[in-house]
Amino acid sequence: MLKLDDIKKPIEKEIDAFEEKFKTSMQSSVPLLDRITHYIVKRKGKQMRPMFVFFAANVCGGITESTYRGAALVELLHTATLVHDDVVDNSFERRGFFSINALWKNKIAVLVGDYLLAKGLQLSVDNQEFRLLKIVSDAVQQMSEGELLQIEKVRRMDISEAVYYEVIRQKTASLIASCCAAGAASAGATEETIQLMHAFGEKIGIAFQIKDDLFDFGVDDVGKPKGIDIKEKKVTLPLIYALNKATKSDKKKMINLVKHHEDDPVKINQIIDFVKNSGGLAYAEDQMLQYQNKAFEILATFPDSESKLSLEQLVKFTTQRKK
Repeated sequence: MLKLDDIKKPIEKEIDAFEEKFKTSMQSSVPLLDRITHYIVKRKGKQMRPMFVFFAANVCGGITESTYRGAALVELLHTATLVHDDVVDNSFERRGFFSINALWKNKIAVLVGDYLLAKGLQLSVDNQEFRLLKIVSDAVQQMSEGELLQIEKVRRMDISEAVYYEVIRQKTASLIASCCAAGAASAGATEETIQLMHAFGEKIGIAFQIKDDLFDFGVDDVGKPKGIDIKEKKVTLPLIYALNKATKSDKKKMINLVKHHEDDPVKINQIIDFVKNSGGLAYAEDQMLQYQNKAFEILATFPDSESKLSLEQLVKFTTQRKK
């Protein structure tokens, strides 16, 4: 099983240097803001996004100072969207820790998100990184559109596979695509190469989200079915497939169950069993691997290198990870 720390080793020094630059990029003269941003930095995730930026830069010519700024810009704007998402979703937990809105309430959380967005813009403009700003800003726009599209469709429970892919392309894949494109741009790559890296990242992002969909049908740490997406009435690929394969009466029954399960574990289990028995999980896994292979096909067009191998391993990690 691939471990992220092992994949990261070739760029460990660069990631450590990036962390320091990222901390500096969030500094403020307001003590409350500094306390909150310190809390955010201490609870960082797996750092997959900066890794995609750095490996992509190496594949496309080499890491530069611009690469550090690209990684920081991605993290600033992404963190801002997460802080705002927790307010929108009324979520009080993020990566096993209290969310910003849980500790400092919604008003402060929204303002912190705004501050991080502003710091990203400032970082770009001060260093004349307009190409990077365009790449990442496009991703943030798509993420917002994807969230709104999902909200609109979930209300009516009429998501087709085509709509599902459009939602996750915008919501999840656009960010990973921007990481890879920003890495290429920071290395001085041509526009054609930047677009190729963007397409590569998009395929990975779609595979990444399908993997998340599959997690929802596993069990949690105490052996209970997860069903988090089901509880939140999110329509995922395994469920879409199962509904499409069902008879008209079964489909109506299951849609009604998803809409009105009221967090009842028995009803959640019924939905999970329905999806498993229909072959929804096997279908979703097959689709995930198809997108992974599409990403590998794009990567194969680049010259062989250690960073290219690391990117391949990072792609495999996205589909093999346990959480």
